[in-house]
Amino acid sequence: MLTERMKKWRHVFKLDPNRTLSEKSLEKVCTSGTDAVIVGGTDGITYQNSRDLIERIAEYPVESVQEISAESAVVPGVDGYLIPVVLNSGSLHWVLKAQHRAIRKYGDWIPWEDVAALGYVVLNPESKVGRLTESRTGVGTADLTAYGRLAEHLFRMPALYVEYSGMYGDEGMVRAARRGLKRSRLFYGGGISREDQARAMSREADTVVVGNLVYQNLEAALESVRWVKETESKGVSGDQGIN
Repeated sequence: MLTERMKKWRHVFKLDPNRTLSEKSLEKVCTSGTDAVIVGGTDGITYQNSRDLIERIAEYPVESVQEISAESAVVPGVDGYLIPVVLNSGSLHWVLKAQHRAIRKYGDWIPWEDVAALGYVVLNPESKVGRLTESRTGVGTADLTAYGRLAEHLFRMPALYVEYSGMYGDEGMVRAARRGLKRSRLFYGGGISREDQARAMSREADTVVVGNLVYQNLEAALESVRWVKETESKGVSGDQGIN
């Protein structure tokens, strides 16, 4: 099951089908020792560019999962599917409506054992995803703790994703999200470009997602695998999580 495999993810690369990455660079990413590659993005996501990237990744021995941001872009045959639920969205569309519409359309064919809901809290108001989802980013630490409890105890989500998307985040906010979690994993993504940042967020989060750095500084992105995996997390151990 995808939820079981996610418990072992410490470092993950996220690749955008709408961005260009050479074959040599992709090979380095996929053979870097990362635990998984997530394929997904905010804009310009189509079935064709998603399939093209997924098929390229399939040439390498790394787990590949698709984050579904557009129902028309779902590609069969990946190792799993992540369904984003933006908990602090100002629009019901990103919490329930988009997911309901997709399940109504594809429900008979969904491989549920390889599907996981990912509870997002988007905190960068200038990011594409923040604007698209009308995220309420002006929240405090108590809100982050509550979102963690909401994701774990009410929605039974396997993970909460604190997403700063393009900027390095507030470690205190990530720490607050941790306080709301006992078994669900804590994902962090956003703005990591240096070793000290990677190690700092690795201490707070169970899983660190690196995306933009792949396109900005590939060598630093590859080094991030070591930085993250060498750092001990304060969070849940690999054999815990929501079943």
